[in-house]
Amino acid sequence: MTQAMTGAAPAGATARSPVVEQMTSDFDAFFRGRAPALLRTAYLLTGDKHLAEDLVQDALARTFRAWRRLSDGGNPEAYARRVMYHLQVSMWRRRRVVETMPGELPEHRDHSDHAHNAVERLALRRALQALPARQRAVVVLRYFEDHSESETADILNCRVGTVKSHTARALAKLRELMPEIDLSEGVTR
Repeated sequence: MTQAMTGAAPAGATARSPVVEQMTSDFDAFFRGRAPALLRTAYLLTGDKHLAEDLVQDALARTFRAWRRLSDGGNPEAYARRVMYHLQVSMWRRRRVVETMPGELPEHRDHSDHAHNAVERLALRRALQALPARQRAVVVLRYFEDHSESETADILNCRVGTVKSHTARALAKLRELMPEIDLSEGVTR
C-alpha cells in the first residue's frame, strides 16, 4: 500500500500532535497579520531596513518559542515588541555606531502618517536616529504605533513616569532638531 492510501507519515518523519499543529497555525496567522507593523516599528527603532528585518526575525523566533505561554492569555504582540526593543538596545550597545543606508520609511498602508513629503520624512528619520535608544523607542511606540503611556511602559518594562520623562526629553530634542515640524499635537492618553 502507498502512503497516500494508508494515511501514514513517510518513514522517518515524525507526526505533529494536533496541539502543535494548532499552535503553529495560530502563530502563522499572528505572523501574517502583525509582521508588517512589527517591521515598521523595527525600522523606526534601527533606521536600517536590513537590521529591521533581522530584528523582526529574531523577535518572532523568540515569540514562537514562548507561543504556548503567550497563547494562554498573554499578549504576543506586546511580547514581540518588548523583545524587539531589548534586542535593538543590545545591538546598539554592541555596535555603538548606527549604519545609515539610503532609503525611505516603509509605507504605512492607511497613509495616516503626517510626514507625507520626502524631505520631512528624511528629516524625521535623521532626528529619530539622533535620539538615545530608549527615547527613540518611547517615541516610536507612543506616536508611530499609537500606544498609551501605560501600554508603552508595559512593553518597555518600565514605569509610566519613566515613559513620560523620556517622552518629554525626546520631544524637546525633536523640536530642537526639527523646528519646522509642529510637535504640539500628540497622543495624550
